[in-house]
Parts: sequence; C-alpha cells; structure tokens
Amino acid sequence: MSHDAGEAFKNLNPDEILDAIESIGLLTDGRQLALNSYENRVYQIGIEDEQPIIAKFYRPNRWSDETILEEHEYTLELNAAEIPVVPPILHDGKTLHQHGPFRFSIYERRGGRAPELDNPNHLEQMGRFIGRIHALGANKKFQHRPSIDIESYAIKPKKYLIENRFIPTHLEEAYSSLAEDVIIRIQNCFERAGDIDSLRLHCDFHPGNILWTDHGPHIVDFDDARMGPAIQDLWMFLSGDREYMTARLGDVLIGYEDFYEFNPRELNLIEALRSMRIMHHAYWIASRWDDPAFPQAFPWFNSDNYWEEHILSLREQAAMMDEPPLVWD
Repeated sequence: MSHDAGEAFKNLNPDEILDAIESIGLLTDGRQLALNSYENRVYQIGIEDEQPIIAKFYRPNRWSDETILEEHEYTLELNAAEIPVVPPILHDGKTLHQHGPFRFSIYERRGGRAPELDNPNHLEQMGRFIGRIHALGANKKFQHRPSIDIESYAIKPKKYLIENRFIPTHLEEAYSSLAEDVIIRIQNCFERAGDIDSLRLHCDFHPGNILWTDHGPHIVDFDDARMGPAIQDLWMFLSGDREYMTARLGDVLIGYEDFYEFNPRELNLIEALRSMRIMHHAYWIASRWDDPAFPQAFPWFNSDNYWEEHILSLREQAAMMDEPPLVWD
C-alpha cells in the first residue's frame, strides 16, 4: 500500500465508509457506529430491511492481501467445523473487498458479554473450544502469516523505542539495561521449553475477543493470527498469584485436553510470552503514534509515569521468569 493509502485511512470519513459498503451491492440506511478498534477501523453499518453488519477497514502497510485472505480461510475452516467463531461474510464469492484505497471485509453482527475468568465452568468450556481450534490449527501451517518470535516481539520493540526517542532521557539507560536482561530471560525460557510444536493460533485470546451468551461463547477477531506455541492462546486467562493461576490453568486444561493434547513443557513460556506482550504493546502504540487516533486514545503514553510503570512491569517480569514454571499433571 502507498503513502496515499495510509493518509486516506487516517482520514476515513462516514461518506467513504457508506460508499465502500454500497460498492459491493449492499444498500445502507445511513446508520453507522464506530466500534472499539485501533489497529483497523471497525463499524456497525445499518442495512436497508436487514440486520446491521460489521465492516472492518484494514490498516494499510500491515498485512498483505495474501495474509488477510489466509486469516479468512482459517476462520472459514473453523466455522465449517462448527467451532463458534465469527468468519467474514462471503459476498459475491469474495471475503476481501476493495473500494478506492480501502480494503475491507464484512461480518455478521454478534453480541455477548465477557467471560467470567473466575468461573471454572466458563474456563472449562473455553478450554474445549480452544482445544478444538488447535486440533484444526495443527492440521497445516500458515504459508504467509508470520510466527510469534523473540525478534519481532521483544528485540525489535526495544530497538525501536530507543532509536525513536520514546523513552524519557532520564530513564533510557535503565530501560535499555533492563530490556536486555528481560530478553535474555525470555530466551532462557524458550531454551528450557525445548523443541515444541508450532500451530495456527488466534494469538490475541484476551477476554475482549470472547463474546459470551446463554448458549456459550463465540470468538471474534482473528486479525493477529500467527503460528506459535499452543500456550499463547491459553496464558491470557491466567493472572494473579501462583496458586490462583494454577487452579485456573487446571480449569482450562480439563476442557482443552478433551480435544487436543497439551505439552506441559510449554508452561515454561507463560511469563516469557507475557513479557513479550508487554514490550510489544509499547512498541505497537509508538509505531502508530502518527495516526491521530492513537494520541487521542492513549494520551498517557508519552508521560514519565507511563514509562516508570512500564519499567516496573518489566522488572516484575524478569523476577517471574526466574521462578519455576507452573505445574500441571
């Protein structure tokens, strides 16, 4: 995508949104509602005499057409296997559409609430669905989408934040030294885990991407799907002290192992992956800082207080990675 496409995306306006939807033959009723999304632009769009749809406009220069279509194919596979995901709508034989500089896809509107992460029944049920996703995800590999790796989730973020002067001057030395120590510990965690399988993942399995209904959950937003270890789709359900995390892990894995075998060596990766997510999240905001939506959404990002807390979080993670992994039999 060109620089012009990037500028058009930043300035995407209501008329362009409706024009794009109508360009594929859908008649809108003029209603639109911006939904909570920063990486892409996502809207609920009213359709004449039909249910509203969800439209996702893709950020230029992030994914190629091939990587977007590969994610679409993955979610369509899961949906065909009756796994409760929300795939793109196949419209006129296509899931990815283009209107002017904008690439977009459309989805059914689904509602729901967040899962209860202290509810063993919710966690066991989520474990079953993740196990089913992984059983299918292990059948083949992504050909175009990347993998979770230390370089892109830790080493590159550290370098980018320092080189682009996002770290306050008086904290730069402390951040640089600590980030290097954290990266070494992440590498040690992966070495302890050894040779583990890499499979197709959701990769961003936080509670906000799970919509719970009276009939159970459905899973949305596979935009970050990558290859990686199974534990990546499990660890975000785990927080708190060691005893609490161990109990919650057991709840998830009871359901998970009904459909896919879990490798306990992957428990070595939980705190490494958590550390990588913390580092990558700071990099993600920094790398999008020229998009007007980001300073508006994250006004605290360039403050000394944010970076002091970020450094404290990394110190805590360094200590956690020195601890023995969780145990599960």
